[in-house]
Amino acid sequence: MVFSGVRQFQEGCRAFMNVIFFAIVFTAFLTTAWRQVMWIPGGGTVSPMESLSKAMVESAAGSVELALGLIGVMTLFLGLMKVAEAGGLLAIISRLIRPVTVWLFPDVPPDHPAMGAMILNLSANVMGLGNAATPFGIRAMQELEKLNPHPGTATDAMVLFIAINTASVTLLPTGVIALRAAAGSMNPAGILPTTLFATFCSTLLTIFATKAYQRFSPLPEASRSIGEAPSEGDIPLNPDDPGHAVASSKPYPLYVTGVAFALLIAVIPATVMWGKAVSPWIIPGLMMAFLGFGVARKVRIYEVFVEGAKDGFQVAVKIIPYLVAILVAIGMLRASGAMDAVVGSIGTWTARVGLPAEGLLMAMMRSLSGSGAYGVLASIINNPAIGPDSYTGYLVSTLQGSSETTFYVLAVYFGSVQVKRIRHALAAGLTGDVIAVIMSVVICWYLYG
Repeated sequence: MVFSGVRQFQEGCRAFMNVIFFAIVFTAFLTTAWRQVMWIPGGGTVSPMESLSKAMVESAAGSVELALGLIGVMTLFLGLMKVAEAGGLLAIISRLIRPVTVWLFPDVPPDHPAMGAMILNLSANVMGLGNAATPFGIRAMQELEKLNPHPGTATDAMVLFIAINTASVTLLPTGVIALRAAAGSMNPAGILPTTLFATFCSTLLTIFATKAYQRFSPLPEASRSIGEAPSEGDIPLNPDDPGHAVASSKPYPLYVTGVAFALLIAVIPATVMWGKAVSPWIIPGLMMAFLGFGVARKVRIYEVFVEGAKDGFQVAVKIIPYLVAILVAIGMLRASGAMDAVVGSIGTWTARVGLPAEGLLMAMMRSLSGSGAYGVLASIINNPAIGPDSYTGYLVSTLQGSSETTFYVLAVYFGSVQVKRIRHALAAGLTGDVIAVIMSVVICWYLYG
């Protein structure tokens, strides 16, 4: 079956998260047990095990309170994004970036459904619509496999497409903004300039790096003619597929695309220079802009907003179990004293280059698990000693918004077409992750350091 590879890799990812989850809890318990054995009662002090038990209960209750606070903000943003999507903003972005994708993927015919699906995927990522981007990405891989003369081996187009996904330019990291708002941030949208800068730089440099890696990972000799569909797991073409519509639609004139990209590039230094002054205007401005766009496009903004808001409510509720698991485990680690020991040892070295130990933990978790990274982010910015508006709070928020769960993307996209030889895809994806971390440190240090 087409998705058997996806399920197998997802099982592997879950097994890995099981190991991480148990390792954190085991380390916290073992450290606390040792402190309990060595503890001498007296002076009205609380025993280490009592402190651990209290931390577990408080972390569990706090994670639910955090999720409840997150519901309203997630509902707001997903409702606004639904209005923009219904108004055709995704189609507009798709038409704008099509000349660029045609240049980036010369091996893919401009009118092929693969091109249309890739454009829709990248457009959804730009808007921060991760849930919408994944189906388009899977469809793009299936269409690219039809052009693949090397069954089971990733083509250059596949690798570059996935590399761009792992470092995609993001204009609106709605989930992170919502989490910062729920954590009591005075400037929840303050990560917009940092995220835009980090993702733009990482995307650009990742493209160059991926092109360079191709020279060291040549393709084998063709085993089937280009355009011949794979014999197993093929999906019939659907004339109503949005990828076909985008592929057959006319792009904007080249000068329009050029002006749009010039404005995007100009916005980056502007946000860096005046980001602090502009950021309080972002959330009210976005609401006015999206609703105004919907009105101009004759969208029933109230009904569509409510429809999208329902999705926001469901998303916020679904993440409660993940938050409980991760926040309780990290709360135990902190209460046991093990986290302080790790932060004290690692932070001494990484903090010298602007990456505190919390940021290093966030960067590592982000490539492995989306839900795990979300829980780590929540635990850090809700820590009273750090908070969402500190340098570390801005840094970990930017890391969450400017990088991708690389191993999950590789699993889902390559597993959907049964590609086993991924060539330089992992190196390209991890390169994007490293660049995103470096650029996040640079911009956060400049603005909030």
